[in-house]
Amino acid sequence: MKMVPMLVSLVRLCLASLLPLTAAAGCAAAGPAKSVDAEQRGRLTVVAAFYPLQFVAQRVAGDHAEVTSLTQPGAEPHDLELTPRQVANLTTASLVIYQKGFQPAVDEAVVQSGNPELIDTSTVVPLRPLSTIEDDHDHGPGAEPDGPEMDPHVWLDPMSVSMVAHTVQERLTTLDPDHAAEYSRNTDALHKQLVSLDRSFRAGLQHCVRTEFMTTHAAFGYLAARYHLTQIAISGLSPDSEPSPARIAEVQREARDHQLSTIFYETLVSPAVAQAIADDLGLATDVLDPVEGITSQSRGRDYLSVMYANLSALRKAGSCS
Repeated sequence: MKMVPMLVSLVRLCLASLLPLTAAAGCAAAGPAKSVDAEQRGRLTVVAAFYPLQFVAQRVAGDHAEVTSLTQPGAEPHDLELTPRQVANLTTASLVIYQKGFQPAVDEAVVQSGNPELIDTSTVVPLRPLSTIEDDHDHGPGAEPDGPEMDPHVWLDPMSVSMVAHTVQERLTTLDPDHAAEYSRNTDALHKQLVSLDRSFRAGLQHCVRTEFMTTHAAFGYLAARYHLTQIAISGLSPDSEPSPARIAEVQREARDHQLSTIFYETLVSPAVAQAIADDLGLATDVLDPVEGITSQSRGRDYLSVMYANLSALRKAGSCS
């Protein structure tokens, strides 16, 4: 993390240098914030911190911006470390979209970059403490000793995604008023798809034998709250945290009490814990995706299709009619 200020200084030196040879040598490591094509075509450059924000920016901007994500496909976003090229992108991007508090490396680099064109999505959709959106269980390592941990996974509520989309539209319109009508049309189209997704979840989860579901990672609190479900998480907000023996015994008891059929795991995290508990209880395992990144293992090609796959998985596990 201490490398970020040094990387930003390097980037600024590269951008200010008037000596072609030394500038080329220094900036090659950091990389330009804009591609040659983007500059020539007058496109904006938007840097998103992780996939759901990238998805929103791409849908709203359409062909009028080059959108990149700091979190590469298949990478776990919680523990992101930045490269010099990514720091350069933050420094000179037309717009940076991130969620303060989710990725410490991004938070630090954003401050050091001095880029004023920022959207912190936590100011658009305020984060809620974990304890207010799911059962009050001890989730083991990762809990804050001096207060509730804030849940960052707001994008698992489709209407929160719509709020972010409208904020991105407003900022892009300010930066590029010539294409305001297209940004508005793109946002309206995305909003309609998100409303349809929300209605599908509401209808699909309205009549279920069980409304509790068990996951390895406490990522689904906003989804559970919106659709009147109860998330039982084996571990806390950090997907890398290991449950204690006492917590494992507790979730086994809860699985029996609620007559659960399935334990969910994620595409970007090892299924070993879920599989071990499921084997002990004779339960099935399945994927419930927090949509933090799209890979070849994802059950869909974008946010919307993966969320519909999540709905199907929840309906099956809950014996919904």
